[in-house]
Amino acid sequence: MGVNSSSKKYIEEFEIYLKSEKNFSSNTVRAYIGDVFTFLIWADNLNVDEIDTKKFSEYLYFIQKINYTKTTVARKIASIRAFYKFLYQEEIIDSNPADAIRAPKRPKSLPDFMSEEEVENILRNVKIETPAGYRNRVILELLWVSGMRISELSGLNYENLNLEQNEIKVLGKGSKERIVLIPDKTKENLKNYIDNVSDLIYKTKKTPQSPLFINYNGFRLQNQSIRKALNEVVQKIELPKKVTPHVFRHSFATRMLENGADLRIVQELLGHASISNTQIYTHISNSRLKSVYEASHPRA
Repeated sequence: MGVNSSSKKYIEEFEIYLKSEKNFSSNTVRAYIGDVFTFLIWADNLNVDEIDTKKFSEYLYFIQKINYTKTTVARKIASIRAFYKFLYQEEIIDSNPADAIRAPKRPKSLPDFMSEEEVENILRNVKIETPAGYRNRVILELLWVSGMRISELSGLNYENLNLEQNEIKVLGKGSKERIVLIPDKTKENLKNYIDNVSDLIYKTKKTPQSPLFINYNGFRLQNQSIRKALNEVVQKIELPKKVTPHVFRHSFATRMLENGADLRIVQELLGHASISNTQIYTHISNSRLKSVYEASHPRA
């Protein structure tokens, strides 16, 4: 079993296509390429133009027997469909046999979120007596008030800041830029980090291209370091739910809608390409409203 040389060449070209034309993140590219490799290894050295719809159906049956989640199966099928769409567009194959394959519907689930009190509890319990602790406090506060993704926040440079206008320019998915807003209190905390704290972590010349958040070696702070700092606080206060940096983003969106923000505004602040991605937060708001009503109304 294996992948023949011509198929490997097509996969390499597909990878370049995903990176340069589709602007997929490195994690998504890695997942897609891995899915395609796994499929072609299963196909046992068949050329890409020798695989027909029947073979795809057999593979779908095969991966469903492995007890993958519906989400994983859906992604694997999406990867293969994207690969064969690419082959067809490049005229490497005459027809696209993957068009007829439909992945199972992904289960709809509401994203986790925190109440304002839970977020404030986390922020209060970050130890700010050390430079790294103060930095971590500012980072978590930014996640809460801006709705940024963790990768967007860790990727910030000084040139992204327009603190006079309380604005931060973010590079989101697909290399799309957007502006997020921060309140005055967060701005002052961020300015204090820049002016008084960052040099205590590692003193270096700040250029527009310098990373905003750094570690003790002067390098850009990585996502895993932010996750680790958050986990330590959550474990300390024994918060009875799983909290990730992305939960801050969900909490931001939920809070905005509960306070009357327009759905299109929240879509813009989150950087969602489609309004449907933002609409799920209305379900959270409605669900929470119903639970509050049932707990509070005497006739509920």
